[in-house]
Amino acid sequence: MVDIANELTQRIQERKPLTPAMILRNRWFLYAVSMLAFFVVWDTVARVFSSGLPRPYEVVLQLWRMLFDPLAGKSLLGHAWASTQRILIGFTIASLVAVPLGLMMALNRYVNAIVKPLFDLLKPMPPLAWISIAILWFGIGETSKVFIIIIGTFVPCLLDAYNGVRLVEPELYDVIRMLGGNRRDEIIQVCFPAAFPAIFAGLQIALSIAWSCVLAAELVSARSGLGFIIILGMNLSRPAMIVGGMVVIALVSWSMSQLVSALERFVCPWKREIDSR
Repeated sequence: MVDIANELTQRIQERKPLTPAMILRNRWFLYAVSMLAFFVVWDTVARVFSSGLPRPYEVVLQLWRMLFDPLAGKSLLGHAWASTQRILIGFTIASLVAVPLGLMMALNRYVNAIVKPLFDLLKPMPPLAWISIAILWFGIGETSKVFIIIIGTFVPCLLDAYNGVRLVEPELYDVIRMLGGNRRDEIIQVCFPAAFPAIFAGLQIALSIAWSCVLAAELVSARSGLGFIIILGMNLSRPAMIVGGMVVIALVSWSMSQLVSALERFVCPWKREIDSR
């Protein structure tokens, strides 16, 4: 028995004999087929056209070598941690400032009147446009890279927190008022829980943008990080190193995204998930 939003639903699983049709409809089987097809197409294109695209096994060998052969004094794991550390610092600072500010903008018209015009002015500006001025302000050290990440992740965090509150159904507030609740009860029991899914959606988007920002910053000026590996592979004409760096970015970014999703499931246990079958 599963209790979701005061609804009792009972899932009855019937034991059925395993058939080929059931296997073909199984999502894990489809995942495996999708990944296998991707690597087959990749290997075929790299082998037939030879356009500078490395074959999958060449990327795996390059990654294995980088695990033990240091580049600029760091192994592959060291470079991955350097990028991840910058992401964590910038992403944490931006979310801790932007999410409360977005909530305050939605709940207080005076804060909204002060902040929103400036935010609307800076919102369309691409984060990468700040790279040059960040280097002028902070040099080529860690501060400039973290600054770019903060600029890039600030907008989606604030925007989704703001819209998450503004899009709460008015009927939910009416229910609290009918039960004798005050403004504080409306905010704590209705506003925040209803806005949490939108806030976490903004965090997921911000996390993707953060990786784009750190990669751009590391391509410009860095002696460590996954962006440094990619630019080094370009300078040394090693496509396997370039693609290897891209693969590691995808894996680390996916892992961090899964952590945010796990936190969302913990904070929002009432959120429904669509079971596509």
